[in-house]
Amino acid sequence: MTMATFDAVPAAAVPPLAGFTVGVTAARRADELGAMLARRGAAVLQGAALRIVPLADDTDRRDATGELIACPPDITVATTGIGFRGWVEAADGWGIGENLLRALGGGRLIARGPKARGAIRASGLVDAWSPPSESSAEVLSYLLAAGVEGLRIAVQLHGEPLPDVVEALTVAGAEVVEVPVYRWMPPADIAPLDRLTDAVLTSGIDALAFTSAPAVASMLARAATRGLREELLTALRGPVLALCVGPVTAGPLEAVDVPTVQPQRSRLGAMVRLLEAELPSRARRLPVAAHWLELRGHAVLVDGSLRPVPPTGMALLRALARRPGRVVARSELLLALPGGGDDEHAVETAMARLRTTLGVPELVQTVVKRGYRLALDPATGPTPVGGQCLHGDCR
Repeated sequence: MTMATFDAVPAAAVPPLAGFTVGVTAARRADELGAMLARRGAAVLQGAALRIVPLADDTDRRDATGELIACPPDITVATTGIGFRGWVEAADGWGIGENLLRALGGGRLIARGPKARGAIRASGLVDAWSPPSESSAEVLSYLLAAGVEGLRIAVQLHGEPLPDVVEALTVAGAEVVEVPVYRWMPPADIAPLDRLTDAVLTSGIDALAFTSAPAVASMLARAATRGLREELLTALRGPVLALCVGPVTAGPLEAVDVPTVQPQRSRLGAMVRLLEAELPSRARRLPVAAHWLELRGHAVLVDGSLRPVPPTGMALLRALARRPGRVVARSELLLALPGGGDDEHAVETAMARLRTTLGVPELVQTVVKRGYRLALDPATGPTPVGGQCLHGDCR
């Protein structure tokens, strides 16, 4: 369904994320994540915050590979599936792939997560251990607990250096060989990221999805370049939900006091299922003129039927919903319109269109010479949950 379609959708057909807009910052698997969200009814706005640059001809990686073949590691840590596969493929291209696999296979291989484990096994090797949390911190704790003094450890990097991990292993007596396999870089085309940022700042996004810590850092850095970093952080601390695939991704946001939500398992599917529950629970639901009105991002549910609302109508509706049942002056509603204006007749025109879109004109009442109000049913009031009002309007 597009924003140009304003027919009501029956309640039984309303997907859980219908009416919400979700921003996707991912570089890898962006299309997969976008498709999962779209199948659940969300409008998706993509703006990759970074790109992966493979280092097929990188001198550092080739030197590290040769060093490990000459003196095989006792332990190899594979941090990502795409990185480990790229490393083996590059070695094949240099004509030393079999030598590399033989060197790595002589020691223990640790996979940070299931994708890294799959890449190890696809190469014909066998992994010895993988952390349940899929975090580098747990890998480090495991190695330090086992003891690493005198051991040679190869660490396949995943786009960024791991100075804390490397330093801790070195201090514990290990010899660490870092293997860079790709790097994170800003996107080649920055315009989609800028459009996504602008949508966050103008309340055009209900949730912003992050699948890697470098994506967070890249988006914040780009916003800083544009002089918008603080505005972006304010939006993420307020109306826009920051959705992260796991605690590592959430780290840079939580470090600047941005609250995040994360699934228990760091998977795209779990991430989307969490959003299915989270966004609808945040929607405003009001009893109005003997109907139930639920405000979502770019649509409303009227008695469970979805009605997409254009931005102008949504701006008016949100202004009315901030004080349900109370009169909102035309002058105040005029200020709420996108772009503002100085002609209160614009409010009347937009209100007429909103009523038509809602399909139930009596939801919004005209108060002669004063303005408009949502016809709140005072006897019903906002729905309380567990004895507490969801929106602070219970009397």
